[in-house]
Amino acid sequence: MTTTVAPQPLKPSDFETDQEVRWCPGCGDYAILKAVQKTLADVGARKESTVFVSGIGCSSRFPYYVSTYGFHTIHGRAPAVATGLKLARPELDVWLVTGDGDGLSIGGNHLLHVLRRNVDIKILLFNNEIYGLTKGQFSPTSRVGTKSPSTPLGSVDAPLSPTLFALGAGARFVARTIDTTQAHLVAILKRAHAHRGASFLEIFQNCVVYNDGVFDDFTDRSVAPDRQLLVEHGKPMIFGKDKNQGIRLKPNLLELEVVTLDDDGVTEADLLVHDEKNRTLAGLLGSLQPPTFPQVLGVLYCDPTPTYEDVVFGQIRAAAGTGPKDLNALMRTGRTWTVAG
Repeated sequence: MTTTVAPQPLKPSDFETDQEVRWCPGCGDYAILKAVQKTLADVGARKESTVFVSGIGCSSRFPYYVSTYGFHTIHGRAPAVATGLKLARPELDVWLVTGDGDGLSIGGNHLLHVLRRNVDIKILLFNNEIYGLTKGQFSPTSRVGTKSPSTPLGSVDAPLSPTLFALGAGARFVARTIDTTQAHLVAILKRAHAHRGASFLEIFQNCVVYNDGVFDDFTDRSVAPDRQLLVEHGKPMIFGKDKNQGIRLKPNLLELEVVTLDDDGVTEADLLVHDEKNRTLAGLLGSLQPPTFPQVLGVLYCDPTPTYEDVVFGQIRAAAGTGPKDLNALMRTGRTWTVAG
């Protein structure tokens, strides 16, 4: 008699490895690692069916520290490797870990295509606005004026927004969170995991050595309530320490503004209600920046469509049996020609 025993639930500690975690003391990556391990346990992930794929950079050490399968690939090419893996083994739960340099500089083209194709991969982009592993050069997300070993006079490059990049590439799930806000980070990781298709999550992550405090204008405890807007589908956009500020559309304009409730007759009914399926709204929210506006966090956009692998395998199934029945017939089908003489 064969007895089937259900697998035992795993704890966050079960996803820890015996490898020494080698990030700088105080690095935000530690908090993200703990959040991911908790998420894996909470969603019932199995080690044998979970894979982490990374490129190059501080964030890309991730596969060494999660007790699952993993690939530490080459600079910028993690999306291509992850896509191949998902097509070869579609039943696997594939996570992609990258940074603002690895994912948006040399890897920008690969990241664009995994998003537009809607491959069922969870993409975690750690954004610290700097190259940390290679000692502090400016990255595609670094702000104008950023001083670094490669730009001692200050960067003159206009920064790229990962969130707007993902929306522009056609991503169907785009979200934002912060490394040290564990409850929110885990909640958004779970949403990303539940989404079928490419899930893009930008995580604001502090680099304590080369870009310390770059996000203090909205993450510092003294200002966070007034500089963060946590959006939820179907709920009005209210924020502030006293929950008395909100976002609304300017009258007769496709432009957002911050308003204070009870000022000039403004009520909650005047505020925008978040709609995850509205791509235009997601773009507007993704472009807001402190101090004029709050930094918008949470799921900005979620509108699922069939995944790339589902469409590919569906096409293969549909084509099965429609062509020649043997190789010899196949070789003589279609555009052929005869060589005379």
